[in-house]
Amino acid sequence: MDFHKYLRHITSATLLVVLMASCSQAAETKAPMQMLRTPGNVRFGIIGGQTGAMSATLLVVAMSIEDMQREPVFTEVSRLLVEQGFLSIVIEPPCHGEDRKPDEPDGLAGWRHRLDRDENVVQLFNTKARAVLDHVIAQGLADPGRVAICGTSRGGFLAFHFAASEPRIKAVAGFSPVSDLQGLTEFKGAATGSLAEKLALRHIAPQLIGRPVWLSIGNHDGRVDTDSAIAFTRALVHASARQSKEAKPLIPVELIVAPTAGHSKIDHAHELLAAWLAKVMPPIPPAPKHQ
Repeated sequence: MDFHKYLRHITSATLLVVLMASCSQAAETKAPMQMLRTPGNVRFGIIGGQTGAMSATLLVVAMSIEDMQREPVFTEVSRLLVEQGFLSIVIEPPCHGEDRKPDEPDGLAGWRHRLDRDENVVQLFNTKARAVLDHVIAQGLADPGRVAICGTSRGGFLAFHFAASEPRIKAVAGFSPVSDLQGLTEFKGAATGSLAEKLALRHIAPQLIGRPVWLSIGNHDGRVDTDSAIAFTRALVHASARQSKEAKPLIPVELIVAPTAGHSKIDHAHELLAAWLAKVMPPIPPAPKHQ
């Protein structure tokens, strides 16, 4: 289905075009974000995509859509991939934006509030993300065989969980990702064996075996804990090696640890991820023009 024809048929109540200024000199093209909704009323953003063809697709998770509009650094990788024909889909985490309930805290404090009441925020996110993915595939926008996901901080945590639950995700990446909720100040005092502890990324390593994985993190990130991120990648590598039948397997897990000022992205993180995605998921070439 033609992407622009599809957008013209979205009603004004469900489509808001917001022009976002690029925050990176490398991303010279200012890519617009369209805000759309699934038939079940889950809102999401769209950046890029190919006209008249299904696109290689990157799901992007960080903060509320409003925050990601105000802070374009969260979607910088999307703008870098526009010229390569990628479609980016922006999805909100639980307790952010429209998902926040009026009687609960927002952000990670809201996660703690829900998890202490045995509400699994990861399952909630997975359900909504799957509904969005199903929708863009059904509309002929996303190629179901060429879908990746990335996230920043808490969004990275959710990205890895969704990849573990969804076989259509072919590659997964995280910028300074949370890997263990118990390492966050919002989860201080969470008991061993609690739902928060059970959601640590090390527990889902076996479900990610065989898929390309990319992480970047500062060498002394006290907010999400550099050591936990390293431990997660080591767990994934060890799980992959145990399952491989090769004597010297090549395991597609890439971790970059570099100097940063606290909890912030490493230098050129978005450029590095864009290059990595183009390598592991090269975009579909444009259809030849008929003369």
